Amino acid sequence: MDKYLISICGATGIGKTRWAIRLAQHYKTEILSADSRQFYREMRIGTAVPSASELEAVPHHFIQHKSILETYTVGDFQREALERIADLFQVHDHLILAGGSGLYLDAVTRGLDEFPEVTPGVREDLERKYREEGIKTLQDLLYKVDPEYHKIVDLQNVRRLVRALEICISSGKPYSSFLGKPKSPQGFKHIALGIDAPREVIYSRIDQRVDHMIEQGLLDEVIELRQYRDLNAMQTVGYQELFAYLDGEVALETAIENIKRNTRRFAKRQGTWFRRDPNIFWIPFDAPAETGIALVENHIRSLHGH
Repeated sequence: MDKYLISICGATGIGKTRWAIRLAQHYKTEILSADSRQFYREMRIGTAVPSASELEAVPHHFIQHKSILETYTVGDFQREALERIADLFQVHDHLILAGGSGLYLDAVTRGLDEFPEVTPGVREDLERKYREEGIKTLQDLLYKVDPEYHKIVDLQNVRRLVRALEICISSGKPYSSFLGKPKSPQGFKHIALGIDAPREVIYSRIDQRVDHMIEQGLLDEVIELRQYRDLNAMQTVGYQELFAYLDGEVALETAIENIKRNTRRFAKRQGTWFRRDPNIFWIPFDAPAETGIALVENHIRSLHGH
């Protein structure tokens, strides 16, 4: 019997969790999260972790299973996720992989890209530049040497910026030129379902989600995590803006508007990332569950030549 991994992707706030649960219930299976911030148990509100009722509706994996104090790379996730997938395929013929972190989805479904060796000292130079001149210097440098990757990378993620720049500088080639190389198959068939909506709908849902996070107590969560603000996990939209408020740099209302603005920018980059993949089947966010199920079933049949 063939094994099928069905991935659910799309912009933040578009309803991936709801669609993942719909499909998981239909196939009587389980969900693996590929959201690189929902891994951390301390970041519950600001990462929109699925609710208790959603987590109870279907078994979930890789939700709040790590601490922000732990180092957890995309390579670590890939290894653990593939091991878990292999175990779960002993029980299920279909599994659901859901998340908005394109790099983490690709790591599981395509494998990780191979990069050249980094010249000694380059990373240290870039990190010093960040400390002395700030993140905008790194953002501007990346735009200069690799405008394609600049379109899709999380521009607030210092570690991603440094990683891309050190490859560009060491190899003399754009970081993006090393992405998307064919990898060896992972032992399952992959079906990618993208959840889509007009931009104004996405932006409206983002604004509503941010307001809801504030109502839930996001500011209190950020205050509790303030002492860890320099950790990589904390370089996240929703946290950085409120750190600025706590530092007295902006008013609370401004910080909240900045969260909305930066989340919209992040959603735009997510769209750019996913739209470059011609194998994703797109479906409206408000389509009936039956439509998504039929789309997946039709694709499964096409894989068998029916």
